[in-house]
Amino acid sequence: MTNAPLQRIIDRILAVYARWGRGTGIDTMRRDWEALHAPDRTIPAPMHVSANGVRAAWIGSAGADPGRAILFFHGGGFQLGSVETHRSLMANIAAGARCRVLGVDYRLAPEHRFPAPVEDALAAYDWLTAEGFAPARIAVVGDSAGGGLALSLLLAVKARGVPLPAAAAVMSPWTDMEARGETYTSRAAADPIHRRSMILALARAYLGRNGDPRDPLASPLHGNLSGLPPLLIQVGDRETVLDDARILAGRAKAAGVDVSLDVWDGMIHVFQLYAAELSEARNAIAHLCSFLRHHLAIPDSAAESPDGAAGRLNPARPP
Repeated sequence: MTNAPLQRIIDRILAVYARWGRGTGIDTMRRDWEALHAPDRTIPAPMHVSANGVRAAWIGSAGADPGRAILFFHGGGFQLGSVETHRSLMANIAAGARCRVLGVDYRLAPEHRFPAPVEDALAAYDWLTAEGFAPARIAVVGDSAGGGLALSLLLAVKARGVPLPAAAAVMSPWTDMEARGETYTSRAAADPIHRRSMILALARAYLGRNGDPRDPLASPLHGNLSGLPPLLIQVGDRETVLDDARILAGRAKAAGVDVSLDVWDGMIHVFQLYAAELSEARNAIAHLCSFLRHHLAIPDSAAESPDGAAGRLNPARPP
């Protein structure tokens, strides 16, 4: 059976891709991506802050515990995306988790290549802890490239020997700069958004000519995952990056990490961005928020928010 709302989303994304060619500049691509993922107008404007010199913004939730925070890293292949493209998703997470979200506008490639985003992620984490947020009251969340960045942050924090956040949740994480997973072939026809060639081009732009695609802070699959906090991974069954999630989950489990992998039948890359249209996205966000509330020790109750669409979440569990 055709999922009509999902197909309309796919058509919108492909219409943007169709306008891009070899001569399309990065500024044009960023403007198009911002327009495609413009936030719901009912969501209040964020409160912008400088987190140790890194641009960031608080997305609030009524009744949120002021001593807890979710640190969020947006996707976009390390070249596109911003707090604005992900403001609706962050607002939904803030509402469901009843916790404020700090979205990080880390520096983007090709102007700022690896390890600039990792440096910005560390700076934002350090700023949160300096502001009085205990690591046990911080969770890290990210999607796509931002999911990989969230994992890179955990590895970098662990390497410094300082306390790690309480938990991490990643959606369709990009974890392998070499795109070696079998699903880059087996899901190529099913995935309307990503091809292996695109992923490798994004990796080259991020790493630069001499970058190492196996550096654990660029490709967390190559990191020592032991000692990481509880981890939730969500991914769509149609994604070419499905194996990035599967392999990550397997290696994390082997390393002793408390890891859960949720594979959503028929879903595309970061389908959670489209919660206004997809019941599957609302259900996935609700499950993610339940995970965050548990590990941040936020008491369970009906998720509610005055933020319009940001509070309309279906608490059903994933299939």
